[in-house]
Amino acid sequence: MKAGKQPGATNRLKSAELSRASVRLSDRSPSVASRWAAGRLEPGTSLKGCRPARRRVWRSRVNSALVVFAVVVALTPVVLILYHVTRKGLVSMSWEFLTSSMPLSFRKAGGGFLNALVGTAIMVGLAAVISVPLGIMGAVYLVEYGKGNWLAKLIRFFSDVMSGVPSVFVGLFIYTALVVHFGFGALMGAASLALIMIPIVVRSTEEMLKLVPSHLKDASYALGAAKWQTILRVVLPAAAPGITTGVMLAIARAAGETAPLILTALGSYQLTAKLWGEPISALTLAIFDGARNPFAAGQARAWAGALELLAIVLICTAVARLIAARSRLNR
Repeated sequence: MKAGKQPGATNRLKSAELSRASVRLSDRSPSVASRWAAGRLEPGTSLKGCRPARRRVWRSRVNSALVVFAVVVALTPVVLILYHVTRKGLVSMSWEFLTSSMPLSFRKAGGGFLNALVGTAIMVGLAAVISVPLGIMGAVYLVEYGKGNWLAKLIRFFSDVMSGVPSVFVGLFIYTALVVHFGFGALMGAASLALIMIPIVVRSTEEMLKLVPSHLKDASYALGAAKWQTILRVVLPAAAPGITTGVMLAIARAAGETAPLILTALGSYQLTAKLWGEPISALTLAIFDGARNPFAAGQARAWAGALELLAIVLICTAVARLIAARSRLNR
């Protein structure tokens, strides 16, 4: 073995150098020590029992108070809406309201929004059947196949544009394309809601697919799986909780739309399940009709319908949050 410094000698040399460095630091001018915690501490002093400066304490308190104030300002309208709708809606909410259709006269008390609830379920269900597969396939193409090509950029651009387009323009497009030729109906209302839901599903699914770890796909490829097998059996199951969250939020958005349904479903007082050729009601249309009439009975039903719709939207949002939370816990 070649001659050299032993490990013990090396450690002793390092300790001696550190000691000399600490002596040189203590011999420096007072300005160096004064720059250490504003002169209140000496170099090498433990910070465990130290208290922060008073200026920092007050700055932290002021910032915390501003954050709390901003949260209160943001939550105040939400709390007022929930309180007002709940207080007004519970007066007319009953089993009769949930199981009977609208009376033919707004002046007549009683009745309910069963026809509107069934119409909303039919149109939102059809819209989900149309938009969810198309949105997921579009997101898979953007992430897995069309990275940077012109078609992927075009799909992403129109998804962003459609997310911000007022829904009344979607209803006007469906009116000129379908309603003029086939009449009002559930299928036309579902088509307008599907156009609103597709951009939401595409963008949310795309973000969830981007979060799938690349090593999962690499492991699948290493086992000999094809790309489509990897997407179906690895990528989509891994992103399924996030995709479900986006779908639930899109359904909640569609359930609360009014403007496109005025131009496509029109509304009806009767309980119907026909897909086209006959107007169909929805909760938003029934609430709109009841709220704008001057009779107390119609307005009371509108408040109860608003409470029913609010409960549906809150349930969809809560389910989406619960799925996302369980996804994080499983990870």
